Amino acid sequence: MTGPNDEHQNGAGAAQSHKPTALKGLVFLIILTAIFGLLGLFVLQQRSVEGPLVVQTKPVPLSVSVETVQLQDQFEIDERFSGLISARRTSELGFSSGGRVQGIYVDVGDKIKASQRLAVLDTRALNAQLKSAEASIAEAEASHALALATLERQATLNERGHVSAQIVDEAGAQADTAAARIDAAKANRDVLRVEIDLAAIRAPFAGTITQRYVDEGAITSPGEPVLALVEDGVLEARIGLPAKAAKTLTLGKRYALSVDGANVEVTLRAMTDVIDTSQRTVATVFDIEDSIEVSAGAVARIALSQQIDERGFWVPVSALSESQRGLWSVYLARPLNGDWIAEPGTVDIIY
Repeated sequence: MTGPNDEHQNGAGAAQSHKPTALKGLVFLIILTAIFGLLGLFVLQQRSVEGPLVVQTKPVPLSVSVETVQLQDQFEIDERFSGLISARRTSELGFSSGGRVQGIYVDVGDKIKASQRLAVLDTRALNAQLKSAEASIAEAEASHALALATLERQATLNERGHVSAQIVDEAGAQADTAAARIDAAKANRDVLRVEIDLAAIRAPFAGTITQRYVDEGAITSPGEPVLALVEDGVLEARIGLPAKAAKTLTLGKRYALSVDGANVEVTLRAMTDVIDTSQRTVATVFDIEDSIEVSAGAVARIALSQQIDERGFWVPVSALSESQRGLWSVYLARPLNGDWIAEPGTVDIIY
């Protein structure tokens, strides 16, 4: 049986058995010293003469592609200018006088011939006026015939001494008035005929109907567009060029335009000498030789060569890199100790 004293002694013995011995502490101190010594030796070996810590590894060269450039006193560039292809003649057709549209005989997309009848107005009122004018002519002619007969009788009586000369003169004046009435009636008839003729729209040239603005039964005003007509087979290209570039062209000479990726032969027909104030360009007009290959409204481009008298050299755009203060630079390959290095050099972009 164990008493309280025995238990106390056993506990004390157990506590003493877990305390570190002097030998273990010495070993731990030696290991810690060795670690710090090795670390200090590594740091001393890696330090340079100046003092900062550097990694003693040789950089791996980076392979790049290079191009040899040659300084030129001048260079030639191709400038492209754009314009539109259009029909030489385009008209919006309408009636010279207002009225009710009686018939429209064409529609959008129809191919028509020159002088073809396209639309007409209701001309019943004009036809009635024309008949009245013709009746007036007949009446005036009858009056004129009577006046001539009267003049002849009065002249005969005057020769016999039965009437005075004044009566003869009055009969002659009445005959002249009747003749004038005939001319006035005929002029009125001709005006009505012209109005009836203008009440019909006829094609001024062969082409294609591109717009139809009104339909039958509509009331139109004088000059109001009814149909739009574009000439077929005769196309032209209008391109604005700088005055300096326009001076290099020659009237009547053939050139090549690019239209939808295809080359089209054209002839320079006209060129204005006036610079447009808004575009600062000179208008040039080219006749298209083969209108079948292109369509009105397409974009046409012309390339013109221009020689610039300025020194420089060509480099790929990919070789340019943005530098400080809005400048540009390219990397130049320079020899160094039997090897090559790339260093940036500032350049001025001319073109």
